[in-house]
Amino acid sequence: MPSALKEWQKLDNSIKVQFKKKLSERLENPKVAKDKLRGYEDVYKIKLRDVGYRLAYQVKDDEIVVLVLVVGKRENNEVYEMLKDKFN
Repeated sequence: MPSALKEWQKLDNSIKVQFKKKLSERLENPKVAKDKLRGYEDVYKIKLRDVGYRLAYQVKDDEIVVLVLVVGKRENNEVYEMLKDKFN
């Protein structure tokens, strides 16, 4: 998703480092039930509570892929609105 890459590139390096660490942990077990987003097929979130950022990713079992869909602030549900736009 090209727009997810653009969102990623805008992030501060310290936030990228935190997300990379969490993503590498998720590669072992990407389907964390408590982080599944309702209304989306195989879409999960990673939260960085301290800085208010969220990352949504989709697990594609048939391709063995974890696809980052959106990265953004939780404020005003910004990241979830961006995700909704991608699926509509």
